[in-house]
Amino acid sequence: MTTLPQHPPEGTGRLRPSAAVARAARALEASGVGPARVEAELLAAYVLGVPRGRLALADDLGADELARLDELVRRRAGREPLQHLTGRAAFRHLELAVGPGVFVPRPETELLAGWGVEQAQTRPDPLVVDLCSGSGAIALAVAQELPEARVVAVERSPQALAWLRRNAAERAAAGDRPIEVVEADVTAPDLLAELAGRVDVLLCNPPYVPVEVVVPQEVAAHDPAEAVFGGADGLAVIRPVISRAAALLRPDGVVGVEHDDTHGAAVPGLFVADGRFTAVAEHRDLAGRPRYATASRRADGQHAPGAAAWQTDSS
Repeated sequence: MTTLPQHPPEGTGRLRPSAAVARAARALEASGVGPARVEAELLAAYVLGVPRGRLALADDLGADELARLDELVRRRAGREPLQHLTGRAAFRHLELAVGPGVFVPRPETELLAGWGVEQAQTRPDPLVVDLCSGSGAIALAVAQELPEARVVAVERSPQALAWLRRNAAERAAAGDRPIEVVEADVTAPDLLAELAGRVDVLLCNPPYVPVEVVVPQEVAAHDPAEAVFGGADGLAVIRPVISRAAALLRPDGVVGVEHDDTHGAAVPGLFVADGRFTAVAEHRDLAGRPRYATASRRADGQHAPGAAAWQTDSS
């Protein structure tokens, strides 16, 4: 159990933000949570209702605010996700509502979203599909950054759909182009049948962790298992997604799929084996780990198993 010093200092009744952050950071660091200073600042800013960058200018914390910060630090030390404590997750230029029942978007997925934006912006009035949308992070990032894009987000979990619809409504109210939310299983062979052969860019961050892999407590206890684990080899959802992508994409349409860092050869191999893709490429994250694979639908619309090769890029 994390023990915090008593507060406030005698004779003041209040504590400066810098002192409160230092105290919280020490407690988080002692519990193994990191980066402790950053997380302490984010929690203190949340309690004070100010941006993290304005902490130095914020009012001192009173007894009630310090008690609230202490409780948040204790919960974070117990491995409750920071994003669940604040109710928000940053993703590219967005802040999304998250909580129990939906996968918390990770920074590495911003690379896939950025690739999708780059691809879509070269096409007139692009149609972009986001499979396994979860909180809507990828779909809403594309819609914000490319107002000319029509964006369709697909999710099957009722709990995740509630967060997705909430975030979609918030972003539409903020002025972004509304996205279309579809409740469906991405492994269904007739998924989005009405869009077959029309999609310009298809993106997917599926469940991809092999079931035997031990994940951090924050993930195991708080992220939905169906959004994390992808069967025995982690590819149970990726296989049908690749097959369906080939049907949904127009000739020269492109697809990007995030995957486990052990899948750097497996996922590109699935694209090649399908035979309907060219320009297969593997992309690494900022830490140099295999992170997502991309491919282009054959321009001739034909099927040529094993005809492609793939290359490795850094992101």
